[in-house]
Amino acid sequence: MDVALGGTFDPVHDGHRRLFERAFELGDVTVGLTSDELAPQTRHVERRVRPFDERRNDLADELESIANEYDRSFEIRTLEEPTGIATEEPFDYLVVSPETKAGGERINEIRRERGYDPLEVIVVPHLRADDGDIISSTRIVRGEIDEHGNVLEAEGDDEGRPNTETDTTGGAS
Repeated sequence: MDVALGGTFDPVHDGHRRLFERAFELGDVTVGLTSDELAPQTRHVERRVRPFDERRNDLADELESIANEYDRSFEIRTLEEPTGIATEEPFDYLVVSPETKAGGERINEIRRERGYDPLEVIVVPHLRADDGDIISSTRIVRGEIDEHGNVLEAEGDDEGRPNTETDTTGGAS
């Protein structure tokens, strides 16, 4: 079976690893990685995204260990548009997170228009951090949690506001 999934993956965290593991349980995996042009358009909040090549190298390292565990192969391709690679014929499954389920439905509409069978959309639940909120790359970049969902102590003043001298997030999310 051939499995598709896509994202920006900056940085990779345990929630992403859960998606990857589910995908490799199903078959060989093709990951669409958002291009430098597309990545900012897919963000719910404005924040810096590392260049494609850096993200691709980190993603390949992550996928290789999981692929070996499941004795599967993988490929990383550039996503130039949100519906990306999954609209192509050879896939059987699309692995998504809850917030991208609607995108999976749109992909199946496009597949039907092209005369392809719809994909089985597999929704992988969010992984929660220690504080009960979801693990997300944005929260990691903000310094709220680490890649495993451990809550980090925020540096701030007595009111809990970020210390502008040590805040590396630029205050923007």
